[in-house]
Amino acid sequence: MAVLVTRPEPDNETTAAALRAMGREVLLSPVLRLEPIAFEIEQDANYGAVVVTSANALRALAVHPGRESLLKLAGFAVGDHTANAARQAGFQDVVAAGGDAAALCELIVERVRAKRLTKGTRILYLAAADRSCDLAGKLEGHGLTVVTTTCYRMVPVASLSREVCDAFASHRISAVLHYSRRSARAFLDGVRIGGVEISALAVPQCCISGAVAAILRDAGASHVAEASAPAEEAVLEALDCALRSLSQ
Repeated sequence: MAVLVTRPEPDNETTAAALRAMGREVLLSPVLRLEPIAFEIEQDANYGAVVVTSANALRALAVHPGRESLLKLAGFAVGDHTANAARQAGFQDVVAAGGDAAALCELIVERVRAKRLTKGTRILYLAAADRSCDLAGKLEGHGLTVVTTTCYRMVPVASLSREVCDAFASHRISAVLHYSRRSARAFLDGVRIGGVEISALAVPQCCISGAVAAILRDAGASHVAEASAPAEEAVLEALDCALRSLSQ
């Protein structure tokens, strides 16, 4: 019995390695793919910090000719995974929030309150085309100036592979992992197109947040598990709990 990982490449390989280390069989089926979007970096904008809510923003930045001008700035990342990606990209001063946009906003606001970041600081937010939170609006309410620059989009794949559909039909998938609302919706579209919606939603759906879990519940999933925190480790813990409860 395999655990289906729906995360986009290359992050799905990190999850797969963690699952294999736990002794679990893994099936990879990215339901979204990264599509960088051409964007400009104003060289005379006097940015004081850079905000990123996904490692995908850093992958899009990696091929930009003006990226060097940003690496000396303070970096604010949504969580540890994105913070590590920022450091690998060359950022020297990076701090990580607790894993979601609300925690990231609070982290930056706390820096303002502690006067480690001054009001009026111009912040560059490297964002996705589809955003679930008005991060810029929240920060501007605290006296910061945020320039939101769209640098990538996540595009749904056309359909799930025949291998995955056959695995659902033959009940060879024990659970599915979900890491975003967009990927959850893309997964649902995929299982409907593949004609395996009933069998797919009968297995545990392990979700990184309540917002993601709500999408699966609304679709009729019979067993939805929420991670205790928006982090990979918590998703894997939710998976363990879900599978143990079914085996009892």
